[in-house]
Amino acid sequence: MTVLQLIFLLTAAATLASGMMVVASPNLVHAALWLIIALAGVTVLFVLLEAGFLAVVQVAVYIGAIAILIIFAVMLTRRIAADSQSQVTRSWWLAALASLLLFGGLLAMLTQIPTLTAGAPVLPGNPDDIVRDLGQSLVSLDQYVLPFETASVLLLAALIGAIVIALPPKAAGAEGGES
Repeated sequence: MTVLQLIFLLTAAATLASGMMVVASPNLVHAALWLIIALAGVTVLFVLLEAGFLAVVQVAVYIGAIAILIIFAVMLTRRIAADSQSQVTRSWWLAALASLLLFGGLLAMLTQIPTLTAGAPVLPGNPDDIVRDLGQSLVSLDQYVLPFETASVLLLAALIGAIVIALPPKAAGAEGGES
């Protein structure tokens, strides 16, 4: 076993374990921190695949923006979450069973694809052209600009919603302008 294979196996195990902790952690702040570790593991996997651009995008967009946005939203709504009931339901086993059945179905479907056994195709051209084409497709009106902008508006709406939820309630007498 080579060093790169060992690094891959350790990183994959850490990414899977932290991904499981994201959904199993009862504390939202801890779940967000586990999410950052899982995303960092994906970044290491991109580096092992020699996809430096995707690794930088993973760090900048997912770890740097989305995970921090989630942490801010959790911190802003922490007071409200403390007043609510338990986050664990009695029928958690039903959700676990459904997810196992879905995983089994997806695994069975993936084993039916004949191209998974073949090697990865070699991309034509040099890597600089591929990165340039990817950048152009993100801002091209014909390709991915609409999903890209929709995701940014959705994140902005989530942050504004967290701020509105975190605001203290107004007093009844303060609205009438009494002095």
